[in-house]
Amino acid sequence: MTAEPKKEIPHYHGHRDRLRQRFRENPASLADYELLELVLFLAIPQRDVKPLAKTLIAKFGNLSGVMNAPESELTKIEGIKDNTALALKSITALSHRALKNEILKKPVLNSWDRLMDYCTATMAHEQKEHFRILFLNKKNEMIADEIQGSGTVDHTPAYPREIMKRALELGATALILVHNHPSGDPKPSQADIEMTRAILRAAEPFNIVIHDHVIVSKNGYSSFKSLGLI
Repeated sequence: MTAEPKKEIPHYHGHRDRLRQRFRENPASLADYELLELVLFLAIPQRDVKPLAKTLIAKFGNLSGVMNAPESELTKIEGIKDNTALALKSITALSHRALKNEILKKPVLNSWDRLMDYCTATMAHEQKEHFRILFLNKKNEMIADEIQGSGTVDHTPAYPREIMKRALELGATALILVHNHPSGDPKPSQADIEMTRAILRAAEPFNIVIHDHVIVSKNGYSSFKSLGLI
């Protein structure tokens, strides 16, 4: 009886085992593309994903760019199917949720760095402008986090009356305004300054404090308070 030929073990199996072991021992030792490989292992078990991980980072600039890329853009990359794109986006959503939980119902002014990490993670890589409002109570604890409006690549309408109405509904006594600049330049425009002034005027009769207006981008963020604009 003829023995069945021995199945050849794909070369990348040993690489995967070594990478997993390195991660267990010291996650910080892995390069960005290697961390991405670990995720791709789960979604694409029958393929060497090292070249794909490097392709994704080259295409989207860095690991953050990959994780925040739209599904429609991810699936344009050869080797990225719907399930793989969904796996990447679910990990991104999980990370964002964890960051939000770190600041929800806590005095955010004492956790400013964490707050900026959250805002940057969730908005810096968006391709359209979004206007976000963080609603705070008397203890400056965040009680709600909502997108008030979305617009084009360089403009988002903000409606002061609607913002005040929502603040009163939630019982908020203070707000932090946040929006993103897809261009990558976090510098406030004149329109941003005028919009902020209109919101400040609308908030005054209700004794609602506007702590700050933060503009985030993939190249950093700017604070109206730090710039002396509030």
